[in-house]
Amino acid sequence: MNIPADLKYTKDHEWVKIDGDVATIGITDFAQSELGDIVYVEVETVDETLDAEEVFGTVEAVKTVSDLYLPLSGEIIEFNENLEDEPEKVNTDPYGDGWMIKLKISDDTQVSDLLTADQYKDIIGG
Repeated sequence: MNIPADLKYTKDHEWVKIDGDVATIGITDFAQSELGDIVYVEVETVDETLDAEEVFGTVEAVKTVSDLYLPLSGEIIEFNENLEDEPEKVNTDPYGDGWMIKLKISDDTQVSDLLTADQYKDIIGG
């Protein structure tokens, strides 16, 4: 299981890469493997400001649809539009080309609530 040490994680299986006041967010390798072949990613919250834990979109796999939860409060400033034509990138490169959104963080104190790679490994039994 691929769990990069330089990222932060949530108990809902999202990963977060922080660069200044912008967070890039996607789902973890564990999450995509549990979901199976991803066929659609829907995010209709671009330009909206949401609170942490709110649903920002959904990911649809062959057998299920799962909500995507925002790990931090802020404004969604970008959706990875490549996923519209190639949702399988979430399966093949979840931490690279399979990223989902970029968020302008509104409360950077929430970053300390995110999990480290080791804490996330403990949750998934890795």
